[in-house]
Amino acid sequence: MGRWICQEPLDLMELVRETEDHGTGALVIFVGTVRDTTEGQAVHAVTYEAHVELAERVLQEIEQEVLERFEVRRCRIRHRVGKLSLGEPSVIIVVRAEHRGPAFEAARYALEELKRRAPIWKEEHLLSGESRFVEGTPLQASPARLRLDRSPSPANGWRR
Repeated sequence: MGRWICQEPLDLMELVRETEDHGTGALVIFVGTVRDTTEGQAVHAVTYEAHVELAERVLQEIEQEVLERFEVRRCRIRHRVGKLSLGEPSVIIVVRAEHRGPAFEAARYALEELKRRAPIWKEEHLLSGESRFVEGTPLQASPARLRLDRSPSPANGWRR
C-alpha cells in the first residue's frame, strides 16, 4: 500500500529503526490494539478501511506538523487496514526527542489528529454476530480532504 497505511501486520521494530537518532534521549511509542469489548458488548474482530491515498497524505501532514510544533526530532505513524483479531496492533506512533515531555505531547497530538482527520474507518465485529461502523465526526475540509470522493460510504461521516 504505502509508507503510512499497510495491510500486513505492523512491525514496531521497523519504525524504531527508521527513527533511530543518537541525539535523542526520549523514545515514546504508542501502540493501539484491538480490544475485546466496546460499549459493554463483546468484540471478536475489527475491520479497518481507509481512503488510502488520502490517508497517506493526512498521516504525512501530521508527521510534519509534529516535527514543526514540538521539540522532537523524529515522528513516524503507521496504520493497518483489513480485518484484525483481538490484541493485534492497528496503529503505531513513534516519536523521538531530546527530552520526554515534548515526546509524550507530540505522540498524543499525533494520535488525536489521526483520529480526528484521517479517512480511516473502523467496523467492529461483535460476538452477537452483528457488525457496525463506529460513528464519529464528519470529515472536515482541508487541502488533502478536498480531493475526497463524496460518494455514499463510511467516508461521508462514519469514523472511528
